[in-house]
Amino acid sequence: MTATGTTLVIGATGTTGSRTTAQLIAAGHRVKAASRRATPLPGAEPVRFDWYNPATFGDALTGTDRVYLVPPVGDPDPAAVMLPFLQQARTAGVRRAVLLSASAIPEGGPAVGAVHQALPGLFDEWAVLRPSWFMQNFTGTHTHADSIREHGVILTAAGTGRVGFVDADDIAAVAVRALTDDPSPDTDLVLTGPEALSHDDIAAIVTRTTGRPVTHRPLTYDDLRDRLAAIMPLEFAIMLADMDRAIAGGAEDRTTDSVQRVTGRPPHGFRAVAERELALQRARAR
Repeated sequence: MTATGTTLVIGATGTTGSRTTAQLIAAGHRVKAASRRATPLPGAEPVRFDWYNPATFGDALTGTDRVYLVPPVGDPDPAAVMLPFLQQARTAGVRRAVLLSASAIPEGGPAVGAVHQALPGLFDEWAVLRPSWFMQNFTGTHTHADSIREHGVILTAAGTGRVGFVDADDIAAVAVRALTDDPSPDTDLVLTGPEALSHDDIAAIVTRTTGRPVTHRPLTYDDLRDRLAAIMPLEFAIMLADMDRAIAGGAEDRTTDSVQRVTGRPPHGFRAVAERELALQRARAR
């Protein structure tokens, strides 16, 4: 890794942002931890940031030379708020930008795909992380995890389709390297775990790990879309339901060597991650 200035981590309290912040600090880098409430994080400088309030952009960018970008959650058109910020970031002296996208969204595709497409034209140093679905969706605060805890079920329209689920710790490890390595990646990286698993496989592993029965209950596309539309904008609900339909068709049935290639170690498997996350939850409950 090369010496760096200060990295602005947007979404620093989120699933990948918190881990990226912690790993950057552990490696000796200076971090501005950006969140809507400027939440203090150990070793970082907290700063208030809201994608929908451009008045927060200036303070967040002051003194930073690279930025980790987590798009606004649930926004079907994040480019509308992200591109003006990125233009301001370039003017303010940011040299490198690393964007969190998704394996299901290609460059120029829907939602954050438009930001992906614009990034190389804005910064000489850049990377786009395109992780598969997070393993933490089944252990953290995601609707899947809530449904597992409350009802012992996983509801999807993915059928028997398999996904190369990836550990958020591995995403953060790649993010740190993408932010600090010399030269910068200047490419997009599809990130997966070591194996592709169906939701039935996930349910079986969670059952063995927790000792509580968990099953996968398939939904139709329309049922999933309507369930999601009750808690988020319809356009975003349709996009997520479309992703499940793509999984059912085999679109995410793949693994890549990106985590190994960038970090020098293999990605974590789901069984190990589920056991680790469960142990952490037990420790916090004490």
